[in-house]
Amino acid sequence: MGEWYDEGLRFECTGCGDCCRGEPGYVWVSPNEVERMAGSLGMSVDDFAAKCLRRAGKRLSLLEKPNGDCILWESGEGCTVYPARPEQCRTFPFWPENIRSRAAWQRVAERCPGIGRGRLYDKDEIDQLAGLV
Repeated sequence: MGEWYDEGLRFECTGCGDCCRGEPGYVWVSPNEVERMAGSLGMSVDDFAAKCLRRAGKRLSLLEKPNGDCILWESGEGCTVYPARPEQCRTFPFWPENIRSRAAWQRVAERCPGIGRGRLYDKDEIDQLAGLV
């Protein structure tokens, strides 16, 4: 028996930022991602870390602004590091918790206008993005 998304799922980022704004959370980043983001902003890793990162246990996460927006989101501009964005951002909305069930996917679709439009991702791509393979 297959998964509910065996026929694939459509998604195209609209750049709306709904997944980047309005609520606090963790955006986990690796040292390589930090270097890439810092470089894309023309900053040193140390300056980027001081301005944009927090430590949560042994892991690093992007900060958020007081209103819950990602520290790297700018109104009128969007994600200031989009081409260098972290893997967690690159794989949205294909996270395990979002593809667990059709109902979970539909809940995410209520907040994300890119779900249901754009190119069709096949099951193998979805599983890869979700880290299930």
